[in-house]
Amino acid sequence: MKKLINAVDHVITEQLEGMALAHPELKISLDPKYIARADAPLTDKVAVISGGGSGHEPMHGGFVGVGMLAAACPGEVFTSPTPDQMYAAAHAVAGTAGVLFVVKNYTGDVLNFETAAEMVHDDGIKVQNVLVDDDVAVKDSLYTAGRRGVGTTVILEKVVGAAAEAGYDLDQCAELARRVNSYGRSLGMALTSCTVPAVGKPTFTLGADEIEIGIGIHGEPGQYRTTMKTADEITTTLVNAILDDGEYRRMLREWDRGNAMWIEREVIDTPLVAGDEVIALVNSMGGTPQSELYAVYRKLAALCQSRGIRILRSLVGAYITSLEMQGVSITLVKTDSEILSMWDAPVKTPALRWGF
Repeated sequence: MKKLINAVDHVITEQLEGMALAHPELKISLDPKYIARADAPLTDKVAVISGGGSGHEPMHGGFVGVGMLAAACPGEVFTSPTPDQMYAAAHAVAGTAGVLFVVKNYTGDVLNFETAAEMVHDDGIKVQNVLVDDDVAVKDSLYTAGRRGVGTTVILEKVVGAAAEAGYDLDQCAELARRVNSYGRSLGMALTSCTVPAVGKPTFTLGADEIEIGIGIHGEPGQYRTTMKTADEITTTLVNAILDDGEYRRMLREWDRGNAMWIEREVIDTPLVAGDEVIALVNSMGGTPQSELYAVYRKLAALCQSRGIRILRSLVGAYITSLEMQGVSITLVKTDSEILSMWDAPVKTPALRWGF
């Protein structure tokens, strides 16, 4: 294992210390660990909070700032943050408008954010949870009950963060977040594995001429393995799977603030079809260079055009990674005038910045 670390037990603490020095506009707590806007608490705006295991940077800490997240909770590498982190972060940033927790659909994240929501509610803070489950590779996996939350999370956090900045109330932010999630579909692939520092060896192995389609961001198994293909062939495989994904029905648990209880409701995602307009994300899994991502985007654009889907906005780079894994994921999120307006709104975070 070759990594720029000192001691395995101190990896996250030292990385957070460095982030605090590099970004004085952030407030970083080491016990419990969370990253918050330095101007928090947000007295009259909804505080959007997310989090998850470390190793996916810049998600989520790199997205804390004006027009995006109010706070983020980093767990250990590929490990969910704990409820006390989320609870402390909520108290650090929440004002009278309440807190919106954005949760990727991984079992540990879901359980811990639900516990934190109950704790925050008991303290009199208004709270809502929204789930991201956009990975078309699976319906169930080793880490989730249902589809995994991946690239749509980036777009959702930007859109809903802008809505909170614009003065949307908690219910409006939650409904917008649910709409973005229902509009989003993602799929990724791996050329290589990654190595978790505490483990010290690759999470899985691929042969010299093997790739894996449908890989998860923690190294979870994909749909299948195949031989190495060209960039155009790989992109075509990913995009066709996204565009051919049909109607998706599932039950989601949500916090009913009025009755102070968890409820379930059916959600139906409709497929992308000709005439839809989208925001496109071509994302490095951590070890893929920007130049190769542009080759993927070139083919993505052509495939969307051939299917009658218009890309209105794009993001190409490393935004939700899996340590040093070589590979790529593609996300398409159907947009409308409200979502597009919030996407274009100013944002100022370590990893995403425009309009200032």
